[in-house]
Amino acid sequence: MQHQFEAFIDDLRSTHGENLAAVILYGSAAAGDFVPKVSDYNLLIALRRIAPEDLRNAHASVREWHRLGHPVPVYFTVSELQNAADVFPIEFHQMEAARRVLYGTDVLKGLKISDTFLRHQVEYELRSKLLLLRRRYIPASGSVDGLKHLMSESFSSFTALFWAVLLLHGIQPPPTKHEIVAMTVERLHLDAGVLERVLNLREDNLAGELDETGANRLFGEYLEQIEKVIDSVDSVGRS
Repeated sequence: MQHQFEAFIDDLRSTHGENLAAVILYGSAAAGDFVPKVSDYNLLIALRRIAPEDLRNAHASVREWHRLGHPVPVYFTVSELQNAADVFPIEFHQMEAARRVLYGTDVLKGLKISDTFLRHQVEYELRSKLLLLRRRYIPASGSVDGLKHLMSESFSSFTALFWAVLLLHGIQPPPTKHEIVAMTVERLHLDAGVLERVLNLREDNLAGELDETGANRLFGEYLEQIEKVIDSVDSVGRS
């Protein structure tokens, strides 16, 4: 990956010149919890200013990066990073906790993150993903492979939110997904067996072990655990 990072950064430097302030890797890859062919390389690109032509000029380099299978980077101006820290507390806490500066200065250093809207964002994100999960289950329910893919893919997003749930409960989240799941299970009294099985699906440790009945049963149990997490967040809002 080092070669891909270097090539992409060279393209960005050619595109943005002195306007490019930083390129920062964040998320599972920076935390040492990367799963090949499953996890993403999440990049934050900080510019000193952003006009439509800056984004338009980045089309070729970003297209090539995306063609290699990576998500499109997030673009911020340096000043926006300070101003948006109260609106996206989950993302900025995660960037602050696990990041690697690939180019430029650490524009996230000393970032003042407000948790005023943390609970609202956590509950909103959890409920939105739960609704999406239910909707996607309908076409996936008739296929073992479809259910495996749905559970493994969705659990990555939920695990990122479990990280924020722990933060909401005043607990400093651990770096890896297995540790996050274990700590969330302990704090919220969830079913460890169910969530570990879904997490193992993501890492392909249960390939071939589920038939259609078992996969649908596991999905139902998985859904119950997500609903319990949401109830716990909602109770924080009422307390």
